[in-house]
Amino acid sequence: MSKPLLVFAMKEESQEVFSGYDVLHSGIGKVNATYALTSRLRKAKPSLVINMGTAGSRKHAGGSIISCTSFIQRDMDVTALGFEKWKTPFSDDPVVINHGVHVKDFPLGICGSGDNFDASAGAEGFDVVDMEAYALALICQRESIPFMCLKYVSDGANDDAHKDWHEALHHTAEKLKEALVKAGY
Repeated sequence: MSKPLLVFAMKEESQEVFSGYDVLHSGIGKVNATYALTSRLRKAKPSLVINMGTAGSRKHAGGSIISCTSFIQRDMDVTALGFEKWKTPFSDDPVVINHGVHVKDFPLGICGSGDNFDASAGAEGFDVVDMEAYALALICQRESIPFMCLKYVSDGANDDAHKDWHEALHHTAEKLKEALVKAGY
């Protein structure tokens, strides 16, 4: 069995803190995340995929780390055609993907992923909002690979989110490394 694969959207989230780990920088958004992880899985199947990075939250304080085990594609909305909100039409996948290993030392959370930087009131419906985790969780579920998701709350998913996010990048990598070690990796 191979070692865990750490997946970050960008190098700015991991910086140079994770040397010695197998790290993949997927690029921002669900499409980039899907492509990068699928390409990597063609080469080798890791024992565990760990998604780490920044996320906004209107429920948790900045600097918190949330252990996400449930994922929703928050920008999928075909309700005008009679489909349930967040449901991909004609898909067998449930609205909520429950595929995650909970790290008991951190609050349990639901992650809403979408291809936008969500600073709207809609972010209140999730513990955190990001742009990749749903896609990564779905691929891991389909491929029967354990999945862990640790998100560093970088901003309040509000009008100041863009400023808070830039400032939080300085702390993100070190705090996530501490969380990874605390989780036993």
